[in-house]
Amino acid sequence: MTRFTKITALFLALSMGMLPSAFAQKKTVPYYPKGFRIGFGLHGGISTNSDYDAVFGADARLQYDLSKETSFTLTSGYTHLKEKHDQDIGLIPVKAGFKHFMTKNIYAMGELGAGFGTHQGSGNTLIWSPSIGYANKYIDVSLRYERYNDFHVDQIGLRVAYGFSLKNYKKK
Repeated sequence: MTRFTKITALFLALSMGMLPSAFAQKKTVPYYPKGFRIGFGLHGGISTNSDYDAVFGADARLQYDLSKETSFTLTSGYTHLKEKHDQDIGLIPVKAGFKHFMTKNIYAMGELGAGFGTHQGSGNTLIWSPSIGYANKYIDVSLRYERYNDFHVDQIGLRVAYGFSLKNYKKK
């Protein structure tokens, strides 16, 4: 091999080694910080199969965003079950949940928790609640089915809330 052939072969080998990096594009992932949101809502519902006419109340929801699509939630507040014969029940629900955004603003969520009775002798109950909703930067509206197991109450409910982010959007 001549000297020219050796230099040409070395040049081609080095060029081939650098070729992939010359055409590689840096994939940028949009910055989305993990963090908390808080929302304050009003909810109401209609009982589907019990002695209770209506369910209404207020709540606060703390949400921890893992990504743009998934969040963990913790919800509590006060719920009042209005009974046909003036045997109303009040309870304080404490529910943990998982929220998944199927599109930018539409989500599905499931919650599981307990309801602690506020009236003497009302006791406690297991609560489970799947829902679908719409949320943007400030407004959250959801439609849910909710079951108060030990009270034998099912309801179809609507929640309307105002929320805001507690995240720090400065990229580190």
